[in-house]
Amino acid sequence: QVQLVESGGGLVQAGDSLRLSCAVSGRTSSANAMGWFRQAPGKEREFAAAVDWRSGMGYYSDTHKGRFAISRDLSKNTVYLRVNSLKPDDTAVYYCAAQTAYGRVETPATYAYWGQGTQVTVSS
Repeated sequence: QVQLVESGGGLVQAGDSLRLSCAVSGRTSSANAMGWFRQAPGKEREFAAAVDWRSGMGYYSDTHKGRFAISRDLSKNTVYLRVNSLKPDDTAVYYCAAQTAYGRVETPATYAYWGQGTQVTVSS
């Protein structure tokens, strides 16, 4: 199995930048990609970004492309999500997940392992 622990969330002001971290452990060889999803109150979980674990190639939701940046550091077994120019509607619980099945990175069902989430709250 793969274990994932998110950190870096908190209360920030609109316009700030934030970098979230996801510490990855376990059988990382079983994961082809690591993804970030978010879920706001009353809304469905949505895809934000993903990174190919081996190559570092990033993939982004068209909605968030240009403001989100994903990266990974193999030496630290960590995947990062930087969000620039934070807006109040970025408020959500952010989850990282490990994709273990072949498929589109936007598809939650292809991710077998999920972290507990980290809360991001953006005030105006």
